[in-house]
Amino acid sequence: QRQVVESGGGLVQPGDSLRLSCAASGFPFASYAMKWYRQPPGKEREWVATIRHTNAFTEYSDSVKGRFTVSRDNDRNMMYLQMNNLRPEDTAVYYCNVPGLTWGQGTQVTVSS
Repeated sequence: QRQVVESGGGLVQPGDSLRLSCAASGFPFASYAMKWYRQPPGKEREWVATIRHTNAFTEYSDSVKGRFTVSRDNDRNMMYLQMNNLRPEDTAVYYCNVPGLTWGQGTQVTVSS
């Protein structure tokens, strides 16, 4: 069964850091680009970052560029999102996505003082 499961969310203060993880199973992880999306409260889901399957190329939305870093470990079938200098506007449910294949159930990130 193709599956991705997010973890690592939580409640943090502005300026803090958090690392999200995405555990993949049931498909050849190393052959797929992977993406992070997020859905802020009351808003539509938005793309956050992409990492190509070769791990040679990453892309970020303008709102997180310079603060977030996406990475992957093809040996462990894992993707990560390191989030630094978090802001209240980063509050959202964060989703792991395999384009054309599957979505995770999401993990909540809340940034609040």
